[in-house]
Amino acid sequence: MNKRKRYIKSCEVSEIINVNLGGYEQKILVEGKSKNLPVVVCLHGGPGSPVPFSVGCRGLFPEWTSEAIMVFWDQLGCGINNHKIDDSFHISSFVDMTCDLIVAIKERFPQNKLFLFGLSWGSILALESALRVPEKLDGAFVYGQFIKNNFFSEEVLSAFSAAPAKVRLRVEEIVKTGGDCEYKVLDNNLKTLYKNMNKYTGAYFNKDAKPIKIGKIVMGLITSPDYSFKDFKAVVKNGYQGNQSLWRELLNINLADSLKEVQVPYLMFQGDTDIVTSTSSVVKAAEVCGNAKVTVKTLKNSGHMPSDKAMEEMFSALCEFIK
Repeated sequence: MNKRKRYIKSCEVSEIINVNLGGYEQKILVEGKSKNLPVVVCLHGGPGSPVPFSVGCRGLFPEWTSEAIMVFWDQLGCGINNHKIDDSFHISSFVDMTCDLIVAIKERFPQNKLFLFGLSWGSILALESALRVPEKLDGAFVYGQFIKNNFFSEEVLSAFSAAPAKVRLRVEEIVKTGGDCEYKVLDNNLKTLYKNMNKYTGAYFNKDAKPIKIGKIVMGLITSPDYSFKDFKAVVKNGYQGNQSLWRELLNINLADSLKEVQVPYLMFQGDTDIVTSTSSVVKAAEVCGNAKVTVKTLKNSGHMPSDKAMEEMFSALCEFIK
């Protein structure tokens, strides 16, 4: 804890700022060892899952904040910015907020290079924002790019080829049902699919690799100088409970054509066993788009959630990217 406090004190930039995003006042963490470093705006996954990077992470990732001024945002509805996300909120609502954040950060650091870093759901916000405000950005990199819904596909069925017959039949039923059904049925099917993917496939977590150190992150949030216990609880149980509009949109989205329009360097990292944001689909979309700005790097022994080694590889690649 003392080491963390000393590091925070040593940073030229380390503060919580209040920014109006999409009409809502929200708290943002801005932290970097030097005020002259490139700036990286982090867009977490979920929707509504501010891990590993969140407003509660001040002083927790010196390896990152020594290389860049990191902007950590708990997207509206979770963490320190908990708020009920009813069905009036759509993907475009969060793209609007992301663009507002980009503009605000660029005004704060007009001379610094500015990049986006999106994870899973955050990759949607990164791609859409890169199309809206390319003049504010120097590039974007993502892990687990969401191109289109892959939950109900032959690729998912194939991943369960070695699973017990009972499980395979249940997965086949879920895939056949698809996303056009009553939301309670859909929600239950997605939870069942998630549970079985974790148990029988490497879709989310690669079973042959060391996972990222979640314990360190959780303890870091509990002891955060900026998080209350209420904020900590809202990392998991938050304003997204009961929202249907975002998942309905996610299951119908297709961003393949958006890759053709990207005007800034756009680097996509993918785990080689990821079938949640299907790596094979992302690689194909990147090839078909014909855009030299768009590239893909596949990381071995990593699923939709990056392994410990994948995080190290990604960090090294990102350091080169932003320089």
